[in-house]
Amino acid sequence: MRVLVCGTFDRLHPGHLFFLREARKRGELFIIIARDATVQLVKGLLPQETEDVRLAKLQKALPHARPLLGNPDDFLASVRSVQPDLILLGYDQHLPPGIHEVDLPCPFERLPAFHPEKYKSSLRRCQQEKPS
Repeated sequence: MRVLVCGTFDRLHPGHLFFLREARKRGELFIIIARDATVQLVKGLLPQETEDVRLAKLQKALPHARPLLGNPDDFLASVRSVQPDLILLGYDQHLPPGIHEVDLPCPFERLPAFHPEKYKSSLRRCQQEKPS
């Protein structure tokens, strides 16, 4: 079974790894990594690491997965390319702007959180930006 996940995966942390390992248990794992420009558009800020750094970290951390950079012009292009049997979302993840459940070519499910009070990316970013 082809399992697809998508995300920014900025500053890869244990919450990301939990999510990706849980997804890997379901089948052959494909990971679409949001492009820098897409992150800026969706979240209103650039990731702390470039898309190439994030891609390299995922390749190293999950050698049996198939990470790829997303298409900055068409959110569903990568989904059509992978042809997944299942799309998995994080516990707090939203579909990209303009994409609705009916646009997805297969079922999707949400995976549970892994200590979100500790490993949620936005919280970690705020903690890193606080002056010491």
